[in-house]
Amino acid sequence: MDRDFPGACVQVFRTRPFWAATVIALWLPSATLAASPSADKKAEREALKNALVQVMQRTALKSSRVGVHMQSLDDGTVVFSHNADELLNPASNVKLVTSSAALVALGPEFRYETEFLVEAEMPADGKVKTLYVRGKGDPTVTTERLYGMTSELLHAGLKEVQDIVVDDSWFDAERTPPGYDQEDSDRAYMAPTGAVSLNWNAVAVYVRAAPGGKAVVDMEPPSDFFVVENTVTSGPGRARRVSVKSDAYGDRQKIVVKGQVPDERGAVSVWKKIDSPPLYFGGSLKQLLVSRGVKVKGKVKLGLTPSRAKVVHVAQSDTFDIVLKRLNKLSSNFVAETLLKTMGAELRGQPGSFAKGIDVVEEFLDRDVGIPRGTYVMKNGSGLNDANRFSTAQVDRLLRHMYERFPLAPEYLSSLGIAGKDGTLKYRFDGTDAVGRLRAKTGTLEGVSALSGYVQSAGGEKFSFSIMVNDYAGRAGPVVAGMDALGAAVAATGSTLGPDNALASLNEGQKPQGGLPDIANRVKTYLELGKQRDQRNIGFLRTAWRSERDPAVRAVLAESLYQSNPHDYLGTRTLLDSYSATDDVYGRLRQVAHALSVGVPGVSSMVELASGGNTEALARVLELCRAAGTARDVEAQDELADGLGEVARTAPEELVVALRTASSVERDATVPLLAQGLVKTGDTTHPFWKSLRKLGSGGTDAQLVAFAKGLDSTLTTKTAEARTSQRAQPVQVVAPASATPNVVPASGVLRPGG
Repeated sequence: MDRDFPGACVQVFRTRPFWAATVIALWLPSATLAASPSADKKAEREALKNALVQVMQRTALKSSRVGVHMQSLDDGTVVFSHNADELLNPASNVKLVTSSAALVALGPEFRYETEFLVEAEMPADGKVKTLYVRGKGDPTVTTERLYGMTSELLHAGLKEVQDIVVDDSWFDAERTPPGYDQEDSDRAYMAPTGAVSLNWNAVAVYVRAAPGGKAVVDMEPPSDFFVVENTVTSGPGRARRVSVKSDAYGDRQKIVVKGQVPDERGAVSVWKKIDSPPLYFGGSLKQLLVSRGVKVKGKVKLGLTPSRAKVVHVAQSDTFDIVLKRLNKLSSNFVAETLLKTMGAELRGQPGSFAKGIDVVEEFLDRDVGIPRGTYVMKNGSGLNDANRFSTAQVDRLLRHMYERFPLAPEYLSSLGIAGKDGTLKYRFDGTDAVGRLRAKTGTLEGVSALSGYVQSAGGEKFSFSIMVNDYAGRAGPVVAGMDALGAAVAATGSTLGPDNALASLNEGQKPQGGLPDIANRVKTYLELGKQRDQRNIGFLRTAWRSERDPAVRAVLAESLYQSNPHDYLGTRTLLDSYSATDDVYGRLRQVAHALSVGVPGVSSMVELASGGNTEALARVLELCRAAGTARDVEAQDELADGLGEVARTAPEELVVALRTASSVERDATVPLLAQGLVKTGDTTHPFWKSLRKLGSGGTDAQLVAFAKGLDSTLTTKTAEARTSQRAQPVQVVAPASATPNVVPASGVLRPGG
């Protein structure tokens, strides 16, 4: 859980055509630079620059705001530069800044400590009045590690405790930094910071079918910190329709789970943030102590550790170089924000704060890197939302500084994802020279994509680079493909085929391949693999997805990847990027569905994601409603109506927002199908109505209130029509005359990706 990511609005700028860009090849003034390059190297450089220009002109990068800066680490030459001084939203590339400052400030051997104390020496009978837990920000404590800590307390003689007091005072009380307020979400990537934290301040909610049409909800870790409200049922079918909400509930956390899980499927799990890190930690500690036979008679409380208290056990984290790998390879927002407060506490004094941490980072950039204060904007440590601005020239300067800063350089470079191997780059650059040669940090928000790091070419030369793309239209997939082509071109320099090999892959493109019988057979094979939900199939499916040129078959492969591991963000990302409502994908898959007598491949998975509140999946479902209506495909409409009925049950507020921001054509195609779906559930008190009327009764967003009221009126009419004239028959929708209010969509919301 990107994922990193945000929830703020991206400022939109007019796109500048690429032909206005300047491509620079110059020597940086330095006494240490190498002699003039050989004729062969000059030819390689020229070929590389030409290839990079071609990529910029022939991909989605052409119509976006793009900043690029690439420099040779061997001789200092700026190989390619385009809008390199323009301040752009770097998304999670901000973590490169946070991690470099933290590595310099704290050192690779730094360890976090969590102390367990009692008021006096441990008594012989093992009974203590109060067990104190004093944390200093360790972001790596998991349930497994906490279990080990309880073992240490048990072996220290602890047998009975009255109260557990959690001391969270090493950090200040501000849980989330600037930028997080731009998104109201309970997703795990929005987890708050804490001086005492557990499981990245998120909890796993497991839902599984049980006999009698019921479903069981389990918490991991379990404790009385959670209040669970479970209305989930189980039934036939493959798809899950489950939503999980997490909210503060006094001193506890309320988990609301609703929807349906299929009988034949194993437990599904969802991670959600918690709101009170110290009480979450304390409640889990209490549960584990009790499970080990230690009596805990009282409560978990917040408080300060008295000066007279005696240490019973000190739990230390791994060294900081290991922590950095989790931060950058997996793009952990939680670790990044915790690092800011850690730097603040360690270098500016307790309590650690975001402001103190930013001050440490800015001093490092000014003093060590040569990037003056005031030339960039940094509000948080993770890059979440619309709170930060850096240029690609600045990020590249930082990368070069860290590359030259021995002995810290190896630790810094090893924290980055490796193309085609691990981290957020695990499934990128497949089949190119960049695999194993490129190490970089990704960045993903809605309308924002970034990639910055290092690459060694096939010819042996090493480069640093930074690429940022803002305000692109449409999906992230084509933009990411363009960015990857830039990196692949650099990696291919000096190889037999050279950087033009990256252009060749662009030329191949994706287009329909073969007739319907051939497509149907291939789709059937891949659907069967997806039904197995076996992660051992992922390698084969990934290889097939990379090599497949037919967009419809590629979309089915993406669905099978998702079904093989629904918890893998990268698999979800692949599905969202591969599946579309176009004739080449959804249109042809409808034909396949009729030929195979199955539901349209991909729809079930997209509805499953939408049922969990995934914003992009909701948008896709509305696009599919428009496409099915335009094609007058009654069976496809009926399938989508069923899905919308479940989405309305589990993600009602998100569905209303999606309808509001959709085009009028998509709204008018969706609303009658939604009405049909509500009627087909047979639930006269469907929870969607309550949510819709709550949104229409008032709030801070006047436009949303007005839209909800108008939608309520329209849906009331449409559901009455569905009951009286259609009954069990599908409502045929042909693209539309406006049936719903034409409210101006709100600005886009940034979403996280890493």
